[in-house]
Amino acid sequence: MLEFIRFVTGRLVEHPEAISIRQDETDESVDFFISAHPDDVGKIIGKHGRTISAIRTLTNLAAAKHGKRANVEVERPDGSLHETPQPSPGENPSE
Repeated sequence: MLEFIRFVTGRLVEHPEAISIRQDETDESVDFFISAHPDDVGKIIGKHGRTISAIRTLTNLAAAKHGKRANVEVERPDGSLHETPQPSPGENPSE
């Protein structure tokens, strides 16, 4: 799963060398924290959070094969976590 996230994010950004991914694992779950160049964070999150949502979905599918739940977060340069944008009421996120 870590290599999958590294592969995908590395191809989305202008500064792949700045990508760093921290992994914390428990018996029930695995958490991934992605740090990237400040100019690239938006590319990982995507419009309305669609890109990070797709990465989370695929990572969760892979984790489920191991009986775990995955969580993928994007960190700001200051170390705090980005809040993934939520669709506005009446907005169809699949458009």
